[in-house]
Amino acid sequence: MTAYPHMLAPLDLGFTTLKNRVLMGSMHTGLEETKDWNRVAEFYAERARGEVGLMVTGGIGPNLEGSVLPGAAMMTTDEDVANHAIVTERVHANGGKIAMQILHAGRYAYGPMCVAPSPVKSPISPFPPAELDEDGIEKQISDIVATAGRAKAAGYDGVEIMGSEGYFLNQFLVTHTNKRTDRWGGSYENRMRLPIEVVRRTREEVGTDFIIIYRLSMIDLVPNGSTFEEVVQLAQEIEKAGATIINTGIGWHEARIPTIATSVPRAAFAWVTKKLMGKVSIPVITSNRINTPEVAEEVLSTGCADMVSLARPMLADAHFVRKAMDEKAAHIAPCIACNQACLDHTFGGKISSCLVNPRACYETELVVAPADTAKSIAIVGAGPAGLSTALTAAERGHTVTIFDRADEIGGQLNMAKQVPGKEEFWGLVDWYRAMVAEMGITVHLNTEATVDALKGFDEVIIATGVLPRDPEIPGQDADNVHSYIDVLRKRATPGKRVAVIGAGGIGFDVSEYLVHEGQSPTENLPAWMEEWGVADTAEHRGGLSPEGPQPDAPARAVTLLQRKAEKHGKRLGKTTGWIHRAALKMKDVEFVGGVNYERIDAEGLHVSFGDARENPTLIAADDIILCAGQVPDRSLADALEAAGIAHHIIGGADVAAELDAKRAIDQGTRLAATL
Repeated sequence: MTAYPHMLAPLDLGFTTLKNRVLMGSMHTGLEETKDWNRVAEFYAERARGEVGLMVTGGIGPNLEGSVLPGAAMMTTDEDVANHAIVTERVHANGGKIAMQILHAGRYAYGPMCVAPSPVKSPISPFPPAELDEDGIEKQISDIVATAGRAKAAGYDGVEIMGSEGYFLNQFLVTHTNKRTDRWGGSYENRMRLPIEVVRRTREEVGTDFIIIYRLSMIDLVPNGSTFEEVVQLAQEIEKAGATIINTGIGWHEARIPTIATSVPRAAFAWVTKKLMGKVSIPVITSNRINTPEVAEEVLSTGCADMVSLARPMLADAHFVRKAMDEKAAHIAPCIACNQACLDHTFGGKISSCLVNPRACYETELVVAPADTAKSIAIVGAGPAGLSTALTAAERGHTVTIFDRADEIGGQLNMAKQVPGKEEFWGLVDWYRAMVAEMGITVHLNTEATVDALKGFDEVIIATGVLPRDPEIPGQDADNVHSYIDVLRKRATPGKRVAVIGAGGIGFDVSEYLVHEGQSPTENLPAWMEEWGVADTAEHRGGLSPEGPQPDAPARAVTLLQRKAEKHGKRLGKTTGWIHRAALKMKDVEFVGGVNYERIDAEGLHVSFGDARENPTLIAADDIILCAGQVPDRSLADALEAAGIAHHIIGGADVAAELDAKRAIDQGTRLAATL
């Protein structure tokens, strides 16, 4: 008897059966744009081997004007069909099913050719869209339908028509973007005409035995968004038009409410999909922040959906479903929803990957194969760099021993997990602990590694991390001054007025920690919804509360300071920086930049401004927290160098810019793959 009977149950679609209720949701990875179709095929084939029920590709454009950006993948030629056939053949050979997402970006297209129902410019693109006339609308429909036909010719099991997240079809649905007065605008019946026509004609094109998923925006989270009645009406018409499955879309890309970041509660929007259950007779998929088999099972067993969509968890662990089938859920590498290597890469024009799993999207490049000669490897430091090295080295057959002066593994992750909104880091540390045990790695905690202790190993790897940088502020040795380590390790309890020195990632995390008290909103869905102003679409159009965000009062008055005269959090993640800034502003954190730190005394922090050190100001504070950067901890590496012992330096011990688990894990994994 499986622990996940609902998740692992097959889903009969009539003409075909999915082996389980897990969909790998669509993700922009950048792989299709590489034109390396073997690489694309291997990415999806690895997930097929992991037993996922159905996969959806990243968005494929139906034409130039609808492509998300110049050079984005399209399906418009016979050559495209032949290339995609390489992918589908590989997936089918490994027992999988795959659908191609057809994505028309509309006004979100990052190019001068973008088109939309009305010439309303998107806030996330510099290009104003051209308003389509009747012939233009017909061209878009025909191109989408033709793309579906080519997808079938390429061997795909189905298509997903992207009708959510504020893309083209979604733009026709709401008056926020559709100002038309012809048969494509005005009444809701007119505004929903386009998506219905697209699905109807797509079904005519592909025939009966072909999956059509329609991605429907069930809560827009933008002004003048759809009501629940409109969502139901559209879903029912989409079913009549020939859709096989309805998938859930949450929020437009321009929405100012986080929907997939780590601070969003798990399965935060499953209730949205549940409201549609019973209103249509075709299967319904729910989405967003479902990252463990336990969460998926609960969502399905409580009737929230017929199927669950997991996108980024399939980057973190391609074998998510297989491990759940084998009752090895503790061995599933967890998606921590950090966005750092997936969405941040996508929006930065890079190939996506995964902080937890650097092999994601690099399956053909970063190959972990058995070592020719098994070695004894010593790793000093049980943070993310050391642990990733250890797991990969052990997987290759090496004998691995870890030394760490702390009393638990995890390194800086054990501080990150204390920050409200970063609870997923608890699961990451738990996973490392489970895998270290599974791989038979020897761990010596509470142990200061010495040169003598490391002499007998074939390879020595230094992953000793970082030390706080000394900001050299007069008075910083006073009792009211603490490092971020003291605060996050709960060795210091700051008072009600706090000045935080340094507005990098650590400064933001410490500020978040300081303004919260009691249960984190990330673990309390009603509190999180109130904090961000999320409402039921049955009561408020678009799912926006008319009162707006209503966060709890801050636990402390915090001032976040930085030397640079620039926007706070400028170097935070591309897709999460705005969330961190908004969260702190909601808690009345004061941002102060362009400062010189003059001195600290019992009254607080004395600062001045600019090169001329003008406008001396007292930041009244009970406590001052130092988050002023880090330096590499290389004392042991220097001792090994002096003793003539060869070694490798990775992670923060190598480069101590911001605490960067993504770089540390990638570096450790790649090193271990070569030893």
